Amino acid sequence: AGAMVLWSLMKSDLETAGKFHWLSTMYRRLAGDEHIGFCNATFQSEKQTADRNYALGYFLKDRNAFPTFKPNINIPQELEFYFQVCSIQATASSGSVMAASLASGGLCPLTGEMVLGAASVRNSLSLMLSCGMNENSGLFAFQVGLPAKSGVSGCILLVVPDVMGICLFSPRLNENGNSVRGMKFAKELVNSFHFHHYDSLLRKHGRRIDPRRKKLSTPEHYIVSMLFSASRGDLESVRRFVARGTNPGAVDYNHSTALHAAAGSGHIAVVEYLLSTGRTDAHAKDRWGRTALDVALARKNLEVVELLRSLNS
Repeated sequence: AGAMVLWSLMKSDLETAGKFHWLSTMYRRLAGDEHIGFCNATFQSEKQTADRNYALGYFLKDRNAFPTFKPNINIPQELEFYFQVCSIQATASSGSVMAASLASGGLCPLTGEMVLGAASVRNSLSLMLSCGMNENSGLFAFQVGLPAKSGVSGCILLVVPDVMGICLFSPRLNENGNSVRGMKFAKELVNSFHFHHYDSLLRKHGRRIDPRRKKLSTPEHYIVSMLFSASRGDLESVRRFVARGTNPGAVDYNHSTALHAAAGSGHIAVVEYLLSTGRTDAHAKDRWGRTALDVALARKNLEVVELLRSLNS
């Protein structure tokens, strides 16, 4: 019932075809242009066995549960879209990229595109943690402590925030419609790694591994790592360092900044991002007295040169 109301709210100004095109495009963006398809057999099956859904739809309409701006809502038309949504296909690979995009706060790790806003992702992960595993949601949150969403196909999207996304597929379901082996894998995962939502409260790690803990976790290490990421054009990593509190204008042992590194390598997107933070000094000089503009000129990175010169004009 909740899903029917939700889909009726989405892009309500569009017809069914337009809404489906918009949604499938969003899925492809989240999946980094990996496979997102449509199963007509599933669509036809959903339509032919939808008596309960039609009954729920008309009951919701009678109880005024749909948006007030849709007083004359067309239940068959709304359910047509609902059945289409239920028939969207993904592979384990494309599903894992979508989960990774959620883990990155809406940033697709394959394309670098910010597909969703951070607030939307936070809200989505909160819902996944609280009710994403159907009747097993409470137990799953207690034992695994990670946002997840299951499907009756035997698929589970599992999100480890700021680390990775996983797509599990094993069709055998338990009595609550969740993958038996998928749930077992998730439990084994948090038994092997410190990924549970509240594992940070534990003082001793025992034999479990925390891949997020670095042997060198000093501020200087983060600065050097951020500069290295900037020199490679790894905008996603630079964003993460800044999000975790590293000053984008910080200097290394040579008094170089991330802006020097990005300008020297010609990574215009990283340069634009660093400047957009408002905490990067474009006129900062390294130990040799060079600004980021000087470094870009020496390396003949003309696009960066033009951008930095525009700041002085």
